[in-house]
Amino acid sequence: MKQTRVPDHPDAKSPAGAEIRFIMDGPTGNMIHSTVPPGQINRATRHETVYEFWHVLEGNGQIWRSNGVNESVVDLESGVSIDIQAGTAFQYRNTGGAPLMFICISMPPWPGDTEATFVEGPWQPTI
Repeated sequence: MKQTRVPDHPDAKSPAGAEIRFIMDGPTGNMIHSTVPPGQINRATRHETVYEFWHVLEGNGQIWRSNGVNESVVDLESGVSIDIQAGTAFQYRNTGGAPLMFICISMPPWPGDTEATFVEGPWQPTI
């Protein structure tokens, strides 16, 4: 049995550009805490094999998702949960004055940064 706490400082940056803190991992998935500073627009990416669930803890932002058939922009705010299916292009940004923070669960476990391919998104990245 494991128990962890969210680290005080980021462990890494995601390929898209968010600060990430590793929380938990196991054979079927892993979980991170992600922070996007105010005004930051992350790079648009597509994951080849990983499926993600996000749950927003604090802040305000938006996420664009496109699976080639459907496309949408969803407001991200405390209490909102979204999914990102493998093969879906997505881009997200902080639209508020405070950090945008969310929990991200990846299944299967994140295989490494080569999982993410950069794609064209609707917003110009700031990083």
